[in-house]
Amino acid sequence: MRPRGPTVAVFAGGRQAAIAAAGLLAGALRRPGKRTLVLASGTTMVPIYRELVRLHRRGRAPLRRARTFNCDELRIPPEDPRSFRSFMERHLFSRVDLPRERIHFLTGDAADTERECRRYERALARYGPPDLAVVGIGTNGHVAYVEPGPALIPRTALVRLAPATRRDLAAGGMKPVPREALTMGIETILSAREILLVATGKRKARAVRAALEGPVTPACPASFLSLHARLTVLLDKAAASSLSKRRSR
Repeated sequence: MRPRGPTVAVFAGGRQAAIAAAGLLAGALRRPGKRTLVLASGTTMVPIYRELVRLHRRGRAPLRRARTFNCDELRIPPEDPRSFRSFMERHLFSRVDLPRERIHFLTGDAADTERECRRYERALARYGPPDLAVVGIGTNGHVAYVEPGPALIPRTALVRLAPATRRDLAAGGMKPVPREALTMGIETILSAREILLVATGKRKARAVRAALEGPVTPACPASFLSLHARLTVLLDKAAASSLSKRRSR
């Protein structure tokens, strides 16, 4: 059985959803004490980070006490322009006051991937459960790079990207597209105290419906997020268009 259900908000457009997501992130950053965040990459996150930077410059999103861990990394060197480390530098890290030593990333081209994944899990455990994980959803229902399959990887591991995922990366302009990635597992993501799922665009509608209204199944990894006691879902109307029940803002 599913729990009572996530908090779902539907906005007129992607910009409004991004503003709401950045506002929730900024609110978490303003709470007393240090904050540990799990962050995602990808096109959905670009307007969120743009708005977060704007809030940061207005003094409403302090990152100097934060610590970040990214969900995943492609199997390429960190300095490669295609890497998610490069993505985060372009869209967030180079524009805010987050101390460099508090940025944690998987090394995509690590020679020993099992050792690298264990290192990342130990680093996460050192700071306790993340306060907030911000994630997206793939058109095939993946979360981070936990791909659909007969069973889901529980902890950080090397994965082979699904054909649908590689097509989406290519459609976003990535060439050539790597075949593998390192990613947090589903249990790692669910260990966060709060989870924020953001999805925009018609292409995400079927996956959103499967995640929120279908069975909890490895065929849709994002459906496991609905088991979390503190899940917030922010959608635009296009991404919410297949849901049976919608709320607008």
